[in-house]
Amino acid sequence: MTAPAVEDLLRELTPQVLGTLVRRHGQFEGCEDAVQEAVLAATVQWPAEGVPGNPRGWLVTVASRRLIDQMRSDHARRERESATAAEVAPEDVPDTDDTLLLLFLCCHPALTAASQTALTLRAVGGLTTAEIARAFLVPEATMAARISRAKQRIKAAGSSFSLPEGAEREERLRVVLHVLYLIFNEGYTASSGGELHRVDLAHEAIRLARMVHAQLPDDGEVTGLLALMVLTDARREARTTAAGDLVPLAEQDRTTWDRALIDEGIELVKASLATPALGPYQVQAAIAATHADAATAEETNWPQVHALYLILERIAPNPMVTLNRAIALAETEGPAAGLALLSTLDGDERMAGHHRLLSVRAHLLEQTGDTAGAYEHYRRAAKATASIAEQRYLESRAGRVRP
Repeated sequence: MTAPAVEDLLRELTPQVLGTLVRRHGQFEGCEDAVQEAVLAATVQWPAEGVPGNPRGWLVTVASRRLIDQMRSDHARRERESATAAEVAPEDVPDTDDTLLLLFLCCHPALTAASQTALTLRAVGGLTTAEIARAFLVPEATMAARISRAKQRIKAAGSSFSLPEGAEREERLRVVLHVLYLIFNEGYTASSGGELHRVDLAHEAIRLARMVHAQLPDDGEVTGLLALMVLTDARREARTTAAGDLVPLAEQDRTTWDRALIDEGIELVKASLATPALGPYQVQAAIAATHADAATAEETNWPQVHALYLILERIAPNPMVTLNRAIALAETEGPAAGLALLSTLDGDERMAGHHRLLSVRAHLLEQTGDTAGAYEHYRRAAKATASIAEQRYLESRAGRVRP
């Protein structure tokens, strides 16, 4: 098996092996370190010597022995067993996949959203601390400290490795979905840096969402989140030019959208909307499906998009939802109506100086013919974002309407 194929296999097996060890030994931090050592050994040995017949069992065996060595602090034993790790017969490993339990543990309510995201990428996603640090543009030492503190907080909270019951389970699942949503959003539209996309993060979020969906296929919100990710990612290639400049939705070449992903996403949307309850990810997925249905920007069913945003605003009120509804309202009733709705956000502290509010207002002002106002807001929006791709786009729009 080639090294890239081994890497893909290890990324799939890592959370399963970690879940097995945590269930057996109950030490999240020690188990995570032991699994990483086992994965490192496999990365070196498997491409050269071949993948063992039971790769998951091999990893559990090696990681378990590394963990025991750590607990005993027996250096000589560690060296002796490391040399013979590849010859060890796999332990009897249960068939259960504890990935979902591991996600619940990483998204413990005692952690901040930033720590939940970092720990999920490390323990479940299999990314190295250096990779996570690069993705969020912080020093590796800072990210290592954040992950270490997260593990310590979980230990201090005395969390058991089991699925919570009833309402607590539902609430924790929503946290899991929110963390995956944050990871995907950062991958699809990076909040800072020179690239618009961080494809590895977006694809990792989709992979993890597929894992959750495989275990909870009847949950409408799980299905809706996966549909939203798939439909959104289908447009990725059309979002930038060859030079890396941002292309807005209305100007994208829709023939370059990934039709297979769109077809999959639309089927997922249908399945999610067939469930009894209705949640925000299902509605957002339905909006994405409406855009995907339109062969051209002019054919977009804007009244339907606006109606869906009204529903979303009612079940999950959020200033960003209102902002997006203003865009849809402008398409159905004109830019003045959109600007009137935007004005309701001016007193919201969360939106003060936000580049999205500034850029949407600039766009609508441009449509009304107020080029001076549009120029001012495009310039302010460009200064308010840390994304270089978005800065370039907004500055180019400002240049087009310069008085």
